[in-house]
Amino acid sequence: MADISAKLVKELRDKTGAGMMDCKKALQETNGDIEKAIDFLREKGLSKAAKKAGRVTAEGLVESYIHGNGRIGVLVEVNCETDFVAKNEGFKAMVKDIAMQVAASKPEFVRREDVPEELVAKEKEVLKAQALNEGKPENIVEKMVEGRIDKYYKEICLLEQPYIKDPDKTVEQLVKETIAKIGENISVRRFTRYELGEGIEKKQDNFADEVMAQINK
Repeated sequence: MADISAKLVKELRDKTGAGMMDCKKALQETNGDIEKAIDFLREKGLSKAAKKAGRVTAEGLVESYIHGNGRIGVLVEVNCETDFVAKNEGFKAMVKDIAMQVAASKPEFVRREDVPEELVAKEKEVLKAQALNEGKPENIVEKMVEGRIDKYYKEICLLEQPYIKDPDKTVEQLVKETIAKIGENISVRRFTRYELGEGIEKKQDNFADEVMAQINK
């Protein structure tokens, strides 16, 4: 077993926010490889989070985020089990990060279970037509469509998107790591994203016509 220095333990703790003993154990299990230790702690966190997944979350925060000089605004509701955790700085920071994620990545739904079946069916039809038009054999088209639908979910579902501050993990992994740290279940309930002018049909003048109109006056 590798000799684990206090400096290495501190470095891992600074990177992950995990406890000192957990960091030391992770480094021991991975022979001092800090990147593998990070993965070890993530896996451990996911295991702990899974055990808490059934707990009721009735407290939490509604967080707002405004970006781009008021051009994009987000409201997000994230729930936890107790008011005590809702006031926790780590929890509040995670909620703020999720609001920023919504602003930056434009998800349409929280999780894939929220996506209407008719929307998925329509997308599958489009993807199937694309695959056939590409000349793909019909016997592999279905597998291709399933793979592309999975990618589609990762684009439109908040929890499946790459986390903007660390694209090596998803937003769902961020949530589960926070669950492991604070010891309570956490659930992203809903969000709303506003973008200035979205949905408004804007008038687009032809510049050449505009110049000619000025000349002919």
